Amino acid sequence: MRRLMRFAGLLLLLGALGVALYLCWDYRQFESAPLAVGEASQSFEVASGDSLARIVARVRQQGLSNAPDQYWRVLGWRSDTARRLQVGEYEIKPGTTALEFLQQLHAGRVRQYRFTVVEGWNIRELRAALATRSDLVQRLAGADDAEMMQLLDRPGAHPEGRFLPETYAFVRGSSDIDVLKRAATAMDRAVERAWSERAPGVVVKTPEEALILASVIEKETGKASERRRIAGVFSRRLQRGMLLQTDPTVIYGVGDAYAGNITRVHLATDTPYNTYTRAGLPPTPIAMPGVDALRAAVDPAPGEELYFVARGDGSHEFTANLAAHNAAVAKYQLGRR
Repeated sequence: MRRLMRFAGLLLLLGALGVALYLCWDYRQFESAPLAVGEASQSFEVASGDSLARIVARVRQQGLSNAPDQYWRVLGWRSDTARRLQVGEYEIKPGTTALEFLQQLHAGRVRQYRFTVVEGWNIRELRAALATRSDLVQRLAGADDAEMMQLLDRPGAHPEGRFLPETYAFVRGSSDIDVLKRAATAMDRAVERAWSERAPGVVVKTPEEALILASVIEKETGKASERRRIAGVFSRRLQRGMLLQTDPTVIYGVGDAYAGNITRVHLATDTPYNTYTRAGLPPTPIAMPGVDALRAAVDPAPGEELYFVARGDGSHEFTANLAAHNAAVAKYQLGRR
């Protein structure tokens, strides 16, 4: 009987040891195995007040894991993550393990969205692009430009050209105003930086003039390599009191009357932005210039060129006198028409 009892006890001990070894192995598998995310990333929300147990329940609801709660508690204790799981929306990528998932929530590495302000956009195009974003809180709906600038803490400022072309990351819950505030601050800094590095004797006299000229350069540039050369043409024309005679300013001035082709009527229509009828720079920027256009405005290329005409391939033919310019127009514009 004693031998039988010892044998039974040994069996129980071996069974318990086997169960323990299995649970240890199973836990290790859980800790290192990827969550069931699938081929595409999944979003996961952690709300204010969520406990680890509530988060694990949501993990199970989303089909990410069916591991028992005890495994998650042990994992949270071993990784020292369970005490501080931060609120936000998270992107769970394919291949993410349970441990990496808790570390992500603990570190607050929330999902990042991106919005790009494109070089050369005007304020209408920028606002239209923002309005399409369902991942942004739309605070600008129904607000005109003046109200928008009020919301940006820039009352009375003209909105054109005030937002730096760049890609801005944001998290869910951010608003269109949040993105614009960052873009406006970035433009302030870019203008300040460019102005501090301006070349001696540059024709623009203030940072505002540099921003306006940069916006015109941006709209005229088909190839990045030509920015400083175009800036040189405009700078020399301004120095000599010549009209800038640049089509993008005319197009901006006529607004909705422009349907894709600039006409003689457009060129003859006097607006504050028509540089065929008015001397000097337009009164405001006409688009959002990038950093390179800002640098070109304050450091134009030297030379004698006073004219340029589009070749039709994105580049321009630069000339130093009217006769050569007229010949280039005949070759690249009239001939093509």
